[in-house]
Amino acid sequence: MRAQGLIEIYRCLGDISRLRIMNLLDRGPLCVCHVQEVLGLGQVAASKHLSYLRRHGLVTAQRHQQWMVYSLTAPHPTELDWQLRCLRECASVSTELKADLVKLKACRSSCGWVDTLLKPTSITRFTRPFTSKVGRKSNE
Repeated sequence: MRAQGLIEIYRCLGDISRLRIMNLLDRGPLCVCHVQEVLGLGQVAASKHLSYLRRHGLVTAQRHQQWMVYSLTAPHPTELDWQLRCLRECASVSTELKADLVKLKACRSSCGWVDTLLKPTSITRFTRPFTSKVGRKSNE
């Protein structure tokens, strides 16, 4: 087990909003607007939490037209998989996490389109462009 990887996961899950987001994403991919609806967060707050999780490698983002669809990384690092198992157990007894899942179920009926977006021809994976100065000529 990589201790540093586990520490990063705990830092990400140490915030209640990010913990709730991970609980939702464990059930499948979601658009930012659906995370907002379920958690009662503003667009900026939801996007910041999702961006934080993406920067730390726990989620991926995919663009479809004006929407960003987030999902858990696949395959999960082993350390993340262990924490998600624990989170599922906690969700079965936590009032707040259970309420989120009830809201998610209601929201899923209006966001079934997200699942259809996950076909490779329908989406563009959102990644930061990698630029390197190594090997470039000075006149470029």
